[in-house]
Amino acid sequence: MRPILNGQADIVIGERPIDQTEYFSPLKKKLQRFGSWVVRKASNTDIPDAPSGFRAYSREAALRLNVVNEYTYTLEQIVQAGQNRMAIMSVPVRTNAQLRPSRLFHSMFGYIKKSMVTIVRTYLMYKPLRFFTVVGSVPLMIGMMTGIRYLGYFFHGVGDGHIQSLLLAVMMILLGFMIGIVGLQADVIAANRKLLEDIRYEVKKKNYEKNSNEKTK
Repeated sequence: MRPILNGQADIVIGERPIDQTEYFSPLKKKLQRFGSWVVRKASNTDIPDAPSGFRAYSREAALRLNVVNEYTYTLEQIVQAGQNRMAIMSVPVRTNAQLRPSRLFHSMFGYIKKSMVTIVRTYLMYKPLRFFTVVGSVPLMIGMMTGIRYLGYFFHGVGDGHIQSLLLAVMMILLGFMIGIVGLQADVIAANRKLLEDIRYEVKKKNYEKNSNEKTK
């Protein structure tokens, strides 16, 4: 709480002592570190314990954050806050012994699958053009390399026997361009979503101020 009260951060996340937590298996500890690394890359933050539920928010952050994932808010909020350039800090916290099994997931595989889907989905909401550009560049490069290979055969007079290479090149290049077009469309949708988020923020802010004024009367 102190960094928020001092105006140093919008969100503060408690860093659990994962390596010293006895009820975390060695596999879970490694997956926790790997998952936090993935979230740091996707959000451009330096939060060491992304799945931690020990959190504090400033009023501004609480009004701006919008959770759309039904599985867990922890990963989505960090990516969203990082992409919106909110100030996020991490502080060490102590944890109690485990009293009951987790109600959030029943298997490690299910947790990994849902977490990765959450990260990719949230990243797509904020950086769709970058994502689809990277994905589309793969078939585009394959198509260009295959096309260059075919041209080599063609100029050596044996192009007729390698028509399949030409067809593959055309298909891969078209696929790359199609993915790029999807990225442009997704980028336009993301811009509209940003405008809707700003409108939602203003509505929530006015409702909060209205309720606060009514309580003080």
